[in-house]
Amino acid sequence: MAIDTLPESSIPVTRPFRLRLGFLTATPIIAVATICLALIILMAIFAPLLAPHDPLLLAPAQRLKPASAQFLLGTDAFGRDLMSRIIYGARISLVIGLGAAVCSIVIGLLIGLVSGFFRWVDAVMMRVMDGLMAIPSILLAIAVVSLSGASIWTVMVAITIPEIPRVARLVRSVVLTAREEPYVEAAISVGSSLPKIMWRHLMPNTIAPLIVQGTYVCASAILTEAILSFLGAGISPETPTWGNIMAEGRAYFQVKPQLIFWPGLLLSIAILSVNLIGDAARDALDPRMKQREGK
Repeated sequence: MAIDTLPESSIPVTRPFRLRLGFLTATPIIAVATICLALIILMAIFAPLLAPHDPLLLAPAQRLKPASAQFLLGTDAFGRDLMSRIIYGARISLVIGLGAAVCSIVIGLLIGLVSGFFRWVDAVMMRVMDGLMAIPSILLAIAVVSLSGASIWTVMVAITIPEIPRVARLVRSVVLTAREEPYVEAAISVGSSLPKIMWRHLMPNTIAPLIVQGTYVCASAILTEAILSFLGAGISPETPTWGNIMAEGRAYFQVKPQLIFWPGLLLSIAILSVNLIGDAARDALDPRMKQREGK
């Protein structure tokens, strides 16, 4: 009997995905977070239809106008419509957040799989990851942006680099445990190819923790982009991002606190929603949590 033909039940690749949508409405708080995040995503997608004015149009005669029928949230120091800039700012934040999450997961997954399977690669690669983790992520991001210039892609790369070691170490820990399982040893003993072992037997075990880690990376990337823009080390100031809007409005906070309040509120809601959904995904995909609930 060929050992290479392993039973599908021994490979947990499909069970976690049965709860992919169910955990989004597990509790009222998670349901509210899901709705808030969905509304922000829809706002970003349909920004050209929702924004009442051009977010880049300068109108010095309309500077610092209060909320009115023409400008629902007022205008900033350059006469630009605050509501339009906030709506378009959601696009930048979500693109950078999702882009950093996807890139860090893909690169970290490859590094973690190889490091967890090959001990000699692990000895070298993990020391490199430890070195990257020793550098504060904000300082590393500022250095990358300063050297390469400010743009959406540069900021995304600057935010992705510090997140790769965290994903790689997570995947490595899962692989170190999974490679000792009998079905992995059986696949090795019958001469299965290395790509097949990693793709079929090791990688499925990393999907659940990567989904959870991806939500945290996305929230961290959105916050980091806002911090970089607020410090003047992110995307160019004329680009509508939540961080840029708050950075421009801090000089007028006592006169027009809404210049910081509204983008800060949306930023907080977006990050909190992503983190709550990540916690719900962790609880739904963690077998130990299910066992506790069953008891």
